[in-house]
Amino acid sequence: MSNFFDSELVQEEMSEISKLQEKIYSKVFEFAELDRESKLNHINDLEKLMEKQQILYMRMALSDDSDAIEMKKKIQDSAFLMGFTENLDMNLIFSNMGKVIGKLKKELAEETD
Repeated sequence: MSNFFDSELVQEEMSEISKLQEKIYSKVFEFAELDRESKLNHINDLEKLMEKQQILYMRMALSDDSDAIEMKKKIQDSAFLMGFTENLDMNLIFSNMGKVIGKLKKELAEETD
């Protein structure tokens, strides 16, 4: 492991990201059946996850640590494999994800049970 990933702060962030991912993935297939409050909690968790991922990505982007650079490259490669353009700014992806989450929250707020 490198200095970047040895950092207690980075390890804590990665642990929180992992826990949020597990929580979100465990309910993804039952989302449609959840009540409004549970849906809102799920969307809020999704928003927290995205924000934490964005912060971690930015730390990797600012780091000169070789392992952080490699991880950043793997994230970019994964985005490309999912259909994004090769040199797309990841900040744009995070921004668009934030807009989608905002739209989901708005639609949920307008929804009646």
